Amino acid sequence: MAKLKSTAYHVGIYFRTFYRWVFLSAVTGAVCGLVGSAFNLTVSWVTGFRGEHPWLIFLLPVGGIIIAALYRVTKTEGAGTNRIIDSVHEGQRVPVLLIPVIFIATAITHLVGGSAGREGAALQIGGGIGFRVGRLLHLDEKDMPLVTLCGMSAVFAALFGTPLTAVVFALEVISVGVLYYSGLIPCLAASLVAYGISRLCGIQPMSFDCALVPLTVSMSLRTCVLGVLCAVVSIVLCVAMHSTERFAAEKIKSIYLRTVIGGVLVIALTLLVGSYDYNGVGTQVIESALNEGTAPTWAFFWKIVFTAVTIGFGFKGGEIVPTFFIGASLGCVAGPLLGMPAELAAAIALVALFCGAVNCPVASLILSVELFGAGNIVYFAIACGISYMLSGYFGLYSSQKIIYSKTRAEFINRYAR
Repeated sequence: MAKLKSTAYHVGIYFRTFYRWVFLSAVTGAVCGLVGSAFNLTVSWVTGFRGEHPWLIFLLPVGGIIIAALYRVTKTEGAGTNRIIDSVHEGQRVPVLLIPVIFIATAITHLVGGSAGREGAALQIGGGIGFRVGRLLHLDEKDMPLVTLCGMSAVFAALFGTPLTAVVFALEVISVGVLYYSGLIPCLAASLVAYGISRLCGIQPMSFDCALVPLTVSMSLRTCVLGVLCAVVSIVLCVAMHSTERFAAEKIKSIYLRTVIGGVLVIALTLLVGSYDYNGVGTQVIESALNEGTAPTWAFFWKIVFTAVTIGFGFKGGEIVPTFFIGASLGCVAGPLLGMPAELAAAIALVALFCGAVNCPVASLILSVELFGAGNIVYFAIACGISYMLSGYFGLYSSQKIIYSKTRAEFINRYAR
């Protein structure tokens, strides 16, 4: 009888913990879903408005000054995605003002034609909301990282419409080689609630048709070569992003002057290439590569340059959608040279380059299923595995920890570079 009571007691603890976290996650997911949907709609609107008024790119220096002033006035300079990751690792405080500031700053960046995505802001907004919810509910230091992860996955799901990818990405991106399984149910609940709210707001999830290609040795070998290429380009992207940011910070001390110069450089680049494809998100190029198998030959290179200058010189936004752009356009061009269908190569390269840049192979594989279906999953797995291993310890997020070696069963616990 005593053993039965003890068992019942422990089972009761699990159930109470389960219901508690489902409730906390649902609350976090609801808030993040509303804010994330508003953010998605705002960025979509300003992107469309800029498309109708392309002259707005000449206001890039003005937009940069406004963004710099926002961060200076609110004392949130230096607070970004790495701060959110550090909050999960070390319990660092996330400034509450970061939420509205990154929301507004990202909208301004897209309005004036900066080359950036949305998900970096999404992770910051979600992590900030999750952290604030945890503070309001007086959660302890063990629970704060989980509620922060809930917020990250929730806004990611609201933006992209990929709830499972959002969950695994939030759990995997923090510490490569270790998954916080205790965060699975909380992040899943938050992600699904936020995703549901985004659908109620009329936001359609990202998805593309991808023709089934029979699994053959020949096509697998071609996919291996494409995976190697994605690993190399992902390293180039990470080095370009970090080097540009360091150079700008070291050489131009004034944040106002830095953003002005960055704005002028993006304007000059736009006039040089003679196209607005690289300003903003660049969704039209991604869709063209995936649906029609067409993209400018050097589109992947120019997107790296545009994004590195935009983010490195102080404009705000994300790096993941630019990574999608780079991968899709790269695969679209490289695929036919390798004897692969351009659309398939674009899809594989999109996911594989994302994998190499963020060091998240499991999330990348799930992303491939949510975006393209499971028919070609083996090809995606091959490319992601190769890109993950060969990209080494480079990564978009310098606060990301690589817990285990990519080449052997060895604990290394080092930061991405």
